[in-house]
Amino acid sequence: MAALVVRGVRDLLKRTDFAKVPRRHRYKKKWAATEPKFPATRLALQNFDMTYGVQFGDLWPSIRVSLLSEQKYGALVNNFAACDHVSAELEQLCARDFVNKAHSYGELEPESGQMAAPSPASSACSPNLRCFTFTRGNVSRFPPARLGSLGVMDYYLMDAASLLPVLALGLQPGDTVLDLCAAPGGKTLALLQTGCCRNLAANDLSTSRIGRLQKVLHSYVPQDIRDKSRVRVTSLDGRKWGELEGDTYDRVLVDVPCTTDRHSLHEEENNIFQRSRKKERQMLPMLQVQLLAAGLLATKPGGHVVYSTCSLSHLQNEYVVQGTIELLANQYSIEVQVEDLTHFRKLFMDTFSFFPSCQVGELVIPNLMANFGPMYFCKMCRLK
Repeated sequence: MAALVVRGVRDLLKRTDFAKVPRRHRYKKKWAATEPKFPATRLALQNFDMTYGVQFGDLWPSIRVSLLSEQKYGALVNNFAACDHVSAELEQLCARDFVNKAHSYGELEPESGQMAAPSPASSACSPNLRCFTFTRGNVSRFPPARLGSLGVMDYYLMDAASLLPVLALGLQPGDTVLDLCAAPGGKTLALLQTGCCRNLAANDLSTSRIGRLQKVLHSYVPQDIRDKSRVRVTSLDGRKWGELEGDTYDRVLVDVPCTTDRHSLHEEENNIFQRSRKKERQMLPMLQVQLLAAGLLATKPGGHVVYSTCSLSHLQNEYVVQGTIELLANQYSIEVQVEDLTHFRKLFMDTFSFFPSCQVGELVIPNLMANFGPMYFCKMCRLK
C-alpha cells in the first residue's frame, strides 16, 4: 500500500508549499552567514498569500483579515452536567443554540411554512448536541467554563465549526465509533455527548496530546461512563488501523493533522511552518491519505466516515479525498461514495460562512461577521 500511496500523492507533493519564494527573499548561501530569520507565523502568512491568493481569488483578502482577527467560539453544553440549567444560563448571555435553531429551520419549508420533505439520509445529524454561539457580528466572549454541581464541567469552549464534522457523521444509537486522530479531545467529547456510542475508540499517536485528551475526559465525563469500557483510549499509529481492526466500525471520524491555518498565523509554539518542520509539512498530504485510507478500511461495509481538517488547502482537503477513493478502488476493490451535504450546508448557513465551490465536501471559511473556521469536512459511505 505504501508504494501506491507514494505514487498516488506524488503530484500533490510537487504542488505543496508550494510556490516559489519571491525574489526579494532569496539569498545565496555562500554570501550569507545565516539564513534570513523570519518567525514561523510570518512564513505561514507568506505561504498562504501565495497559495490561497490563487485558490480563492477575490475572496482571499476577506478570509485573510478574518484569520488574523480574533476567533469566535461556541459553548458545547455538557450533557453529563445539569444541562438544562447550563442552557438557561447561556441563553441569559443572549447566546443561542445554533444546532437546535438549524433543526427547527429544517422542519419547515422556509417560504411556505409547511412541513418540509424528509431530508436525505446523508444530512441526518448526530443527535443530542447543544452548542451555543453569539449571533453574527456579536463579538461577545463566553466566560470560562466552571465545575458544575454534578462534579463535571458545565460546557466546553471550542470553535463551533469543529462540531460540524461530528454532526455530519450522523450517529445512531448503538453505533461502534472510532475517532482516529482524537486529541486534544473536543470532537471526542462531542461524540460522547450524543449518547449513541456503544463503544468509542479514541486514538492519537502523540502521547503528549493523549494526555490532553485524558484531561478533557476526566473533566467532562463521569467516572462510571469511563469505567464501563465504553471509551478506549489508545496511542497507536493510525495509519495501521485498517490492519488492526478492519471492517469493525459503524462510524469513523478522521480529523487529520494539517497545517492548522489559524494556529499557524498566531502561535510560534508547535508551528508547522518552522523551518525545521518543512519536510513534515510537505509530507502532510501523504499522511492524510494514509490515515483516511485506514479509517475507511476500519469501517464496516455500509458504514460512514467523515474526513476533516482545519485547513483551507484543497491539497489537504478535496485532493486527499479523491486520491484516497481512487487508491482504495485500485488496491482493494473497495467502492466509496461521497455523500451530498448540500442540505446540511443549508441548515447551518445562518451561523457559518461556506465556500461555494468545493469539488467534494464542505468548507467553512472565516468571515468577520462569523469568524469560525476554517473547517473542511467530507462525508463518505463505504459501499463494499
